[in-house]
This record gives sequence, C-alpha cells and structure tokens, in this order.
Amino acid sequence: MRLADTQLVGVGLRAPHLTEISDQQPAIGWLEIHSENYFNPTSPARQQLRQIAEHYPISCHGIGLSLGSADPLDRAHLSQLKQLVDEINPMAVSDHLSWSSINGQFFNDLLPLPYTEPALRHFCDKVGQVQDALGRQILIENPSSYLQFTHAEMPEWEFLHQVQQRSGCGLLLDLNNIYVSGFNHNFDCQTYLAALDAAAVKEIHLAGFTVKQLEAGEIWIDTHSKPVSEPVWQLYRDWLRQHGPVPTLIEWDQDIPALPVLLAEADKAREILRQEAPYGRFVTP
Repeated sequence: MRLADTQLVGVGLRAPHLTEISDQQPAIGWLEIHSENYFNPTSPARQQLRQIAEHYPISCHGIGLSLGSADPLDRAHLSQLKQLVDEINPMAVSDHLSWSSINGQFFNDLLPLPYTEPALRHFCDKVGQVQDALGRQILIENPSSYLQFTHAEMPEWEFLHQVQQRSGCGLLLDLNNIYVSGFNHNFDCQTYLAALDAAAVKEIHLAGFTVKQLEAGEIWIDTHSKPVSEPVWQLYRDWLRQHGPVPTLIEWDQDIPALPVLLAEADKAREILRQEAPYGRFVTP
C-alpha cells in the first residue's frame, strides 16, 4: 500500500478510542493495532476492526511472537496472526527484537537479547520462519532496554543491522526507544542510527517516556504514557532531513488521553514532516 505525504502519520488504535474512531472517522493517515487483541475472529473488537479497515490502512504490531526465545515458535499463535493478516491485508506486520517466553511460560514484558552470534543466527531463523508462514516481509522494532549482557559480542545497532541484512526483514525504527536506551546505556543516538540501512526502515515510532529515580541513580522508562519529548522530535527532524519521509506512528499506550490530544500529536508530526521532507515522495511500507 502506498501512502502520500499527507497520509504518512498514524496513531495507535487503542480500546478507549475504538468506537470514536469507527463512528467519527477522523482525518488520520493510518492506524496501528496490537495484533493479539484482534485474534478472535468472532469478537466485537475484530468486527469493529473490519469496519475501520474499510476506511484506514492498518499496521499489525505484535508483542507475542517471542522471536528471541529458545522456545520454538508458537504455531497456534502464528496461525492466528496469519488469519488476521490475510483478512485485514495490513500495510505492515511487525514485532520486536526481544523475547518473552521460556519453556512455554510467557512474561508480560519484552526482554533483551544477548547480542551474540548464536543469538543472531537463532533470531534470524525465527524471522525467516514467520516471513515464510505469512508470505510477506515483517518489520523488526528496536527495543528499549534497562540492562545489558556482559558477554555481548556486538552493540545492539550492529545486531539489528545484521538481523535485517541476513533475514531480509524490514525495520521499525522507534526513535524514543533509541533515546531512552541511549541514556540508560550511555551511547550516542546518532551512532546507532548511522549503523542501520535507512532504506530498510519502513515505519517510525514516536512516543513519550518516564524518568524514574532509583537508589542507584536515574533511569528512563519507555512507558508510552506522555507526549513525545522535544529531543525525540529533534531525532525525527534529523532523520527526515537525511533520509526522507517514512510512515510515522504516535504511540500512546498508558494514561491514554482523549482522542483530540492524540490527534494533536499526530498533527505535530505531520507538520514536521511537511517542513523537513516536503518533496511529495511516496513511501511503500
């Protein structure tokens, strides 16, 4: 699906706004769902999604494939995802550079990987299995993280770049995650961004974060509960100047505001896009 510049900015479709968006159809370019919330084909949410998908491009963002886990892929989960994808025909399908299960037990979190060659091969194999099952490319999102493994063999950005190169997946670039992790682990955001293949970036996420004070010091948490911070807006401006427009999402998953507040954030992203990448180009997610 091709999006014109005026359609490049989307928002997350979350439960508090489902009916409002379905009824009012506000002027927004596209919507992102959390795939697992719509797996039940007979649920009211799935029925609403069918109706909404008649008016908006949809991106399916998953949190349950647990691609970095040593567990085999959950084939029932993958089958439900394929059914959803086949029905909705989304503009993109994505998941995370993370893991969340062990021995069939799932955690309510996206946990970091050890950035080693064996972990890289394993992750790429899982991505390949998913792409083969879905019959399409998926996007992998860079995580936010709060710890690092001492036996890591490469930085996260090199690991992510290698995943993209070896598996043929695309990238979902979360600029807030880079900013948060950059503070937590003391790396330069521009070093991270320079290591990636810009042509592989098919979607960008923008969100807010929370500062937390611990006994050991300050840590930043990717809560998606606040407006986008100015430094993240600046990273977005820098990206657009260097690489041009990409479908962009405003993520807001906790303390979800009224829909007009969310749409105002999207308007800000749209205005920045017009200012920094005003060339009328098309982007294919």
